[in-house]
Amino acid sequence: MNNSETNLNQEQIARFAKAMGHPTRIAILQFLAKQSTCYFGDIHEELPIAKATVSQHLKELKEAGLIQGEVETPKVKYCINRENWALAQNLFKDFFNQLADKKESCCN
Repeated sequence: MNNSETNLNQEQIARFAKAMGHPTRIAILQFLAKQSTCYFGDIHEELPIAKATVSQHLKELKEAGLIQGEVETPKVKYCINRENWALAQNLFKDFFNQLADKKESCCN
């Protein structure tokens, strides 16, 4: 992997990590991941969170590309962005596996 690919991967990991860096966003992702199809409805009715707070968290998740949403009046539909979900899974797996083959500890 060259430096530009490494930098792009680092930026993408950081973007996903920032978006997932709040317990409410994790709760939203877990809720959406449990749905068999896109969720039509107000997520604030399913989670004990104020409507404005849910909207802000949904915006962050959508901007990071982890979820998709469309307005279909009078409801909005949301679902996991499966392509980016798989990308995040692979990037984090590679990131955390960097030390998997190391036999020595740096602190002992």
